Amino acid sequence: MQKRIHITGKTVAIIIIVALAIIAGITAFYHIDTTGRKGSGLGPEFSYDLNTYREINPDLILYEEVKRFSTGLQQTRAIAVSRGDSQNIYVAGDNVIVKFTPNGRKLSEIQLENPPHCLTIGEDGTIYVGMKDYIVVYNDKGKRLSQWESLGPDAYLTSIAVEKNHVFAADAGNRIIHHLDTTGSVINQIGAKDPSRNIPGFVVPSPYFDLAVSADGLLRVTNPGKHRIEAYTFKGDLEFSWGKPSLAIEAFCGCCNPVNFALLPDGSFVTCEKGLTRVKIFDNEGDFIGVVAGPGQFIEHDLVSNEKIAGRTDVGLDVTVDKQGRILILDSCLAEVRIFIRKKEQNNNNK
Repeated sequence: MQKRIHITGKTVAIIIIVALAIIAGITAFYHIDTTGRKGSGLGPEFSYDLNTYREINPDLILYEEVKRFSTGLQQTRAIAVSRGDSQNIYVAGDNVIVKFTPNGRKLSEIQLENPPHCLTIGEDGTIYVGMKDYIVVYNDKGKRLSQWESLGPDAYLTSIAVEKNHVFAADAGNRIIHHLDTTGSVINQIGAKDPSRNIPGFVVPSPYFDLAVSADGLLRVTNPGKHRIEAYTFKGDLEFSWGKPSLAIEAFCGCCNPVNFALLPDGSFVTCEKGLTRVKIFDNEGDFIGVVAGPGQFIEHDLVSNEKIAGRTDVGLDVTVDKQGRILILDSCLAEVRIFIRKKEQNNNNK
């Protein structure tokens, strides 16, 4: 005998509610704005005009561009200057390291097996190239000396610094700093979250995570998700930090800035921001000094529409300095090296 199913009014109501929910879900799915062109949907009280922040007071701009040259590469990743008297410029990109004179004349190339992510030059001219998860070492003639062991499957190297027998590699994948010796042996790791040592841990939302050793002997590291630069001892103790989130010129904006920085001979910092493209100067205690270049000086393609947009960079700038205090910006949109000097220095040179 077939069992009769008894449907009550309550059951009918539940079926109707479920059906309406399914229909609503399907309708919503087909109306999702995956491009962002329809805006946030928030009221006007939640919107702000970035154009206000693209305009920079001319009195704050302390530098001017004096030279630029093409790297000849399709995709550029990093820039470094040798520490010796030659002051040669090295650019990493594609599957190569290209060496230039200080004036931009190409000297030589080092062919690589994989795309480079970062590089630095030691005091003796040794070239350290960071690939995705390992480091390759070359001498100043471009001869390959060694390849170090992988730092793990999740490693994603974004910056290298060398100080005497110490090598530091910023790993955006694991959000950690690897401290090694010059043979590639790991000494320790720096920056892992540790409340007992008052170490908050690095917040790295995108693959921009930079470091350098300052003249005071401390390792300076960006914590981009927290919009600041932190100072560590080689043993991994956090000494202090500076920086704050804001669209204001003296702060860092966006999701994750600064993306890169360099240290000037006097110990001050050159910082780069993406999104709202700004290159700025801070003193060694983190106080704002002035601007190297503002949004209006950078033009690049929007990654979605492929249209040129002034003052926007989604790929991020890299930066280095030489002994003369020249600031060399790697403009990855144009694949160019752009050189800036203090305005008063140029005026003196022209007398």
